[in-house]
Amino acid sequence: MADDLDDYSNAIQDVIAERLRQMHQEGWSEQHDDTHTNGELADAAACYAHPVPYGVAPQHSGPPPLWPWHRKWWKPKDRRRNLVRAAALIVAEIERLDRNQKPTVAAIEATAAKS
Repeated sequence: MADDLDDYSNAIQDVIAERLRQMHQEGWSEQHDDTHTNGELADAAACYAHPVPYGVAPQHSGPPPLWPWHRKWWKPKDRRRNLVRAAALIVAEIERLDRNQKPTVAAIEATAAKS
């Protein structure tokens, strides 16, 4: 069981490292992610997660039709790396949803005023 846990922790660590890379090296902040309200993060993740032909052939002539951004941002790598990117983009989308579920100060004050 410990060996299984090590395998999972390596994959999870790689996803976390990729998410941090996206934020710190690419500059994709939470504020930037919050502007993608039409499923773009999930769409990009789906493109990187797709195994054929987009997730396997980095030399492919362009991004898949679902790709939400300019083609210059389509940078597929090997299968595992693409899956790590996909997972990190899913994490970004989950984080964005979680942030948008948190009540704002104005909403809390409005609720308190009704009481």
